[in-house]
Order: sequence, then structure tokens, then C-alpha cells
Amino acid sequence: MTETRMTDEVDVNSHPPLEEEKRQRYYIAKMQQLVKEKETEIGRPLTACVTTFGCQMNARDSEKLIGILKEIGFEESTDENSDFVLYNTCTVRENANLRVYGRLGHLNSLKKQHPGMIIALCGCMMQEETVVEKIRKSYRFVDLIFGTHNIFKLAELLYQRMTEDGMVVDVWKDTDQIVEDLPVERKYPFKSGVNIMFGCNNFCTYCIVPYVRGRERSRAPEDIIKEIEGLVADGVVEVMLLGQNVNSYGKTLNPPVSFAELLERVEQIHGLERIRFMTSHPKDLSDDLIRVMAKSEKICRHLHLPLQSGSSRLLKKMNRHYDKEQYLALAKKIQEAIPDISLTTDIIVGFPGETEEDFEETMDVVRQVRYDSAFTFIYSKRTGTPAAAMEDQVPIEVTQPRFDRLLKEVQEIAKERCSRDLGRVMKVLVEGMDDHDSANVTGRLGNNTMVHFPGDASLIGKIVSVRLTEARGFYYMGRMEEE
Repeated sequence: MTETRMTDEVDVNSHPPLEEEKRQRYYIAKMQQLVKEKETEIGRPLTACVTTFGCQMNARDSEKLIGILKEIGFEESTDENSDFVLYNTCTVRENANLRVYGRLGHLNSLKKQHPGMIIALCGCMMQEETVVEKIRKSYRFVDLIFGTHNIFKLAELLYQRMTEDGMVVDVWKDTDQIVEDLPVERKYPFKSGVNIMFGCNNFCTYCIVPYVRGRERSRAPEDIIKEIEGLVADGVVEVMLLGQNVNSYGKTLNPPVSFAELLERVEQIHGLERIRFMTSHPKDLSDDLIRVMAKSEKICRHLHLPLQSGSSRLLKKMNRHYDKEQYLALAKKIQEAIPDISLTTDIIVGFPGETEEDFEETMDVVRQVRYDSAFTFIYSKRTGTPAAAMEDQVPIEVTQPRFDRLLKEVQEIAKERCSRDLGRVMKVLVEGMDDHDSANVTGRLGNNTMVHFPGDASLIGKIVSVRLTEARGFYYMGRMEEE
């Protein structure tokens, strides 16, 4: 499902415009010419394969990259033996980098068989100078490298590579630019991510994101509303507002606009049925946001509230700007104001210096809050972060048993939480066919729990009423009810 907003005629024989969006339209038009010439030469369409690593922000970036490529004239492919192959990389963990290096070896062998192939790398991993230098030195067959701040330049950079010899590298350390009005290829016709801000100012000591995504910068609310209105007109019923820390949205705007105020404006969009958002930092979650969520009929009853650790001592070492008591008080306030809220979280086990007492503090928070689900991780060093240089790194023989205990506790609580709506009739957004039973469709409740029930492909993208007839640990079975 391609969103194309390019309506102006472009004079490809003139000089490239200075205004960025017009400049990129110019290079898209130039690339359209090149692609047609190449297709005529080889007698078939050119193919492009984009592989995404990482978070929802990367997934949304890849939709933009694919949208530009399709506008240029490439056919989308899932086969890496394509004319253009792009890895949109993640660098949150060290092994994410290793996966990319490993897969580059495979691409090299493909390129030897297909010399005309163009290989490109972008995303968070490319924001690290040491990575770029390693690729320059050891992976010289890579054609194009760019980062997180200038993905909108894909057409221009690809044009440069196709008209010049040698590797093209264009990585920005930071930017205050936001360029969004370009083609996007959505994965789903009925739901979409929408970037509301970029970057992060928090500098948690275990996290590389602020160094690779840059400082916080927010989009103007008018631009966000306009984009969502366009999505709704194109059949979207659910949006996910995306940012590294959506709770700090609007602080860089003049005048400032709060996230709660933005949500109130988004809720007024006619035809939009559901609003989600990711991710919230506890230190910035306001009473206004809780109030807006509590009274809203469109904001989904799901809030991802990363804990990371229940130990106040470790939270200070992590630079999280809250302690255990503040987190528990916030969770209680949210649950009292929105009784049917689904709280989910992230938890790190084995952060440097973690003792058994620290770990038990985490377990205590899990038992008190009773999360619907939790993403649990064993801490791993991330080169370039302060935590990687900390003393008292906890050995795996200590962290693994703790992790196993935490996971067991989280899963038992989640199973109990999942069954609380058994027997009720709930609204479900049907997202696709059930992978395990072709007679069923699968969808999602507002609280993010999955539901499987009898149905066919005609239901995909619709919100229907479903009676939850059986709880199976982390999902429901159900049957559709008449409206």
C-alpha cells in the first residue's frame, strides 16, 4: 500500500532544487529515468530487497525506503539475490552488528555471481564511525552507506552511486531536519506507524540509541495530523505514534506542545478508530496523559512502561531518573485511573553490580504491578556505552538462573492476566489469517492481546465483536458475535 504525495511536475534537466523535499522529488525523477534505461538494457524489471533489523522506528523507516524504491521503479522482492539489496540495521546490542557482518559475507558471494548488484547499508549501526571504517576496509563490495538522519536521501544517494564509481558514504552525526513528505510503502493497508519525534535525550547508561539516533526533535502537530488524516482517507483505522520517548514529545517545539495535547488532537480525526503509542519513559509520564487516556474512546488500553530494574540503586546507575517507589506509585496511579489498562514492560537482568537483593527488588515490582507481559533481557555489554566500562560485570552463571526465575514469574502472572476477560464480548481488529489454522483469522484486542477465531480473509482490516471463549495462556480463542 503505497502512499505517494508527489504531485508536482519535475524538470530533470534543471539543477536540483535547494528545498529538501523538492530536491528529493528531483532525484526520484532522475532515478526513474535511470531505472527505465537499465530495464531496457537487460530486458526485465529491476528488483529491490530491503531487510529490516530492530525496532518499530526501523520498520517505519523501511516502509519509507521501500516507498521511494517503488516510486523509482524497482519491484519489491524478498530475495536477496536482487539488483538492489539494502540492510536497515540495528545496533542496540553487539550481536546485532555481528549478524549484519555475517550476512554481508553471503551478499558478497551473490554479488560475485551478479556483478551489477548494488549493496547498501543504513540505520543505527552505520552511525558508528568504527563500523563505517570496518566496512570501508573489510567489505569494499558495499556500494552505499547512510545513517538514521538522512534516509530521505535514498534516491539522491542511489543516483550518485549509479553515475559515479566507488563506495558512497553519507552519514550525518546529527540533524534538526525532518523530511517526511515522500512515498511510503505500508506493510498493512489498515494500520500504520507515524513518527511524531526522533532521537533521545535520556542517555541511559546501557543504551546506544542517543548516540546513533541523535537529540530529540519533534514534528509539528499540524504535520502529524495531516499525515494521519491522509492515512485514514486511505483506509487506515489504527495508528501507532512512534518515538524513542513519546512522553517528551513537543518540548523542542515553539511554542511547546505536550504529548497529551497531541493525543487529544489526534483523537478528533474522524474515521480513526484506534490510537497506540510507543515508547513511554516513566520519568516523563504526566497526569495529563493519564487523564486523556482514561477518558478516551480511541486510545488503546495498553501502555508499555519500561522498568529495567526494581532496584533504586541500579536505576540510579542506569541513569533512569526514577526510583522503585516512584515507579510503583506511577503504576498504581495508572491502574486506578484506567482499571482495564494492560501494562507491559522491559526488564534487564544482570546489570553491572546487580546483587541478589537487587534482583529480588525487581521480582517484587513484578509481583506488585502484575504486568500483562514483559520483555526480559540478560544484560550484554554494548561498546560505546558507560555501562560497558563499569566494574562488577555479572557472570552468566549468575544471571541465567535469575533470568529463568524472572521469566517463570512473568509468564505465570501474564497467564492469569490474560484470562481476566474470558467470556466477554470485545472489539478485535482483524490483522490476518491464522498461521496455524486456515479456518481462523487472527486479531488484536485494544489491550494488545491476540485473539484467534473462525473467519475468512474478507474480515482483514475490520474491527469486529468477538466473544472470548477460551484463554490459552497468552492469547484467546473466540467466536464472532453479531453487531
